Amino acid sequence: MFSIYILTYNEEIDIADCIESAMLSDDVIVVDSFSSDRTVEIAQQYPVRLVQHAFESHGKQRTWMLQAVPAKHEWVYILEADERMTPELFRECQQAIQTNECVGYYVAERVMFMNRWIRHATQYPRYQLRLLRPDQVFFTDYGHTEREVCQGPTSFLQNTYPHYTCSKGMSRWIEKHNRYSTDEAKETIRQLESGKVSWRQIFLGKTEVERRRALKDLSLRTPLRPLVRFFYMYFLLGGILDGYPGFTWCVLQAFYEFLIVVKVWELRHASPKSDRVAQPETPTQV
Repeated sequence: MFSIYILTYNEEIDIADCIESAMLSDDVIVVDSFSSDRTVEIAQQYPVRLVQHAFESHGKQRTWMLQAVPAKHEWVYILEADERMTPELFRECQQAIQTNECVGYYVAERVMFMNRWIRHATQYPRYQLRLLRPDQVFFTDYGHTEREVCQGPTSFLQNTYPHYTCSKGMSRWIEKHNRYSTDEAKETIRQLESGKVSWRQIFLGKTEVERRRALKDLSLRTPLRPLVRFFYMYFLLGGILDGYPGFTWCVLQAFYEFLIVVKVWELRHASPKSDRVAQPETPTQV
């Protein structure tokens, strides 16, 4: 058996279905960032543990969770509220933890958007570290999200999980990505000033994770990034095969890229007066 952490902030729409999918485990822990909606009320209706911790960033929240909230089992799975555990994935996780060969396992997401699996435009299979030993993994911040640091070998699972990325509506998606683009703009500037492109990992990376992250470093330096991203996702990845939802997804991702580009310009050309006006936003959990 393994424990399941669920990260939440204002997740009243998704939290019930998420918890119910996680109840395959006998140790479910909801880590809430002081939600202002009914998330906590709904979670308390289930036999789960609930703790609250003020959100600083995705990396810090995960590291705090792993270090300060002890799980019942040696292995844990990190689940976000708009994701679901499946019986097939749960059984594969149980099989994986029978050995001590790895300290973590990556799992591919299936992005569900407009009632359809966006298989092509999302670079499927796109892996995230989900099953891990909390004493061997911690997280750092990168842009709006996080990156894992594993103190040992990792591997990949075959089964996938659904990710309902727009389950709270388009307005919430736009508000969320407006915040994300600010963090990504700051990370873009840092990477352009001190980062570099690893061509070796782009062409010879051993895993999808290595190749994807190297491609992101390259994309930061690509002219006309929003147009390039749309062309890459819709035509090269095959988003055109995902129908109207796929087209909409590609347009939204290009728009998100455009927000990042504009905010990079804004940060680089900001005057002292505009710096005082545009104070950093209070960090909030997705």
